[in-house]
Amino acid sequence: MQEQMKQIGMRIKGLREACDVSPQEMADDLEVSLDRYLSWEETGEDVPISAIYHMAKKFGVEFTEILTGTAAKLDTYQFVKAGQGKEVDRYPGYYYQDLAWRYTGKTMQPLLVVLNPSDEPAKLVTHTGQEFNVCIEGKVTVCWGDKEFLLEPGDSIYFNPEYPHGQRCASDVPAKFITMIV
Repeated sequence: MQEQMKQIGMRIKGLREACDVSPQEMADDLEVSLDRYLSWEETGEDVPISAIYHMAKKFGVEFTEILTGTAAKLDTYQFVKAGQGKEVDRYPGYYYQDLAWRYTGKTMQPLLVVLNPSDEPAKLVTHTGQEFNVCIEGKVTVCWGDKEFLLEPGDSIYFNPEYPHGQRCASDVPAKFITMIV
């Protein structure tokens, strides 16, 4: 896992350098100390997801490109199963309290969703932007268009929410997932 984290840091540094942005400018932009920002580039650890979204927007790449090295086509989706030989766009120690981040006039707010086994399946909805879901506990079925994805702890999906989508509990215990819409 440490190697995956280090690769995230290397991608952040490489994008910053390619965009000719100084470390101090990036730290100021993210409203963090220079030391904290440089530790993100060095180790890739403890980077708030909100900061990754902000950097992706600033550098003109997809969020998933920083996390996994590959860009999702946002007219579709990217689904990542934990532990199946791919870099997984999640890591221990999500700083949920730090995720709300202002940029370009928007506030991104993560939401912890709890689904109980007895809940009715969510109605399929659409909206603009991009949506990222990561399963924390239990199992969640994400319906997207005519596809269904089973998310277990550590699995994530990043998709274009202009297609009808919804989530439901897929186990006999409550399911928890983080969703972020930007």
